[in-house]
Amino acid sequence: MLSETGSGRVYLACGATDMRKSIDGLAALVEYSFDLDLFSDAWFVFCNRGRDKLKLLRWDHNGFWLYYRRLEKGRFDWPSGSAGDTMAVSRRELGWLLDGLTLEQRQAHKAVEARTIL
Repeated sequence: MLSETGSGRVYLACGATDMRKSIDGLAALVEYSFDLDLFSDAWFVFCNRGRDKLKLLRWDHNGFWLYYRRLEKGRFDWPSGSAGDTMAVSRRELGWLLDGLTLEQRQAHKAVEARTIL
């Protein structure tokens, strides 16, 4: 579903989001509260107050994808913040969150920029 590579940005909605919202409600949050381009190549991720449910919203050339994840045990290590706050993370960091890890993986390998060998 979500590869760690790709050009799309990932935006986390800090704090809690009402999970009763569907595509239209989440799209309104992205446009009006976060002031972000809803139709960009980006993932918008929302978490509930109990931190055991996530929704991911994404535009794909002619419609929206809405992914939903509910944990049976455990909680997501979700960033706190007030309504309207977002945090940009990499797709790799989103993978960490989905796997139950923190965003600050001190033991993870650092990203290396490719360089041209002449």
